[in-house]
Amino acid sequence: MTDEDASPASSTPTDAAAAVLRALDARAWSIAAAESLTGGRVTATLVDIPGASAHVRGGVVAYATDVKARVLGVPEELLAERGAVDADVAVAMAGGVRRVLGADVGLATTGVAGPDPQDGKPVGTVHVAVITPETVVTAQLTLSGTRDEIRTASVQGVLELALDVL
Repeated sequence: MTDEDASPASSTPTDAAAAVLRALDARAWSIAAAESLTGGRVTATLVDIPGASAHVRGGVVAYATDVKARVLGVPEELLAERGAVDADVAVAMAGGVRRVLGADVGLATTGVAGPDPQDGKPVGTVHVAVITPETVVTAQLTLSGTRDEIRTASVQGVLELALDVL
């Protein structure tokens, strides 16, 4: 597993989603997303692309911390110790959504979009993860802007990380 500081590049989330779907097509893989702060935007961005149904298994919006544990299987001890805004929580979410939805690739987003800090983490702190049958990769995004801008940049960040992995 690698941790790296990442900031989204200049492409749009829609461009990144289309590229991810092309990469999935080349491998005949499926994808699912576990989302917290993005509230379903990753999945929505993927399914906005024509032909997405060939690869998108679905998404789980685990906005509440207890849903991360109950639905996605994130260890309660990890959540109690570190809070929901953590790289290992993102990895557990991505692994959980792969398992729950039967996907080859799991994506996850967890972070603080604002307006207030959460679990001692400042607004703009976001962790994303991508798990494939071959690898586990995380990235911490340090974002700024409005709540909407942070959420949009988080979608773009996880999709670009997935593209890098694929």
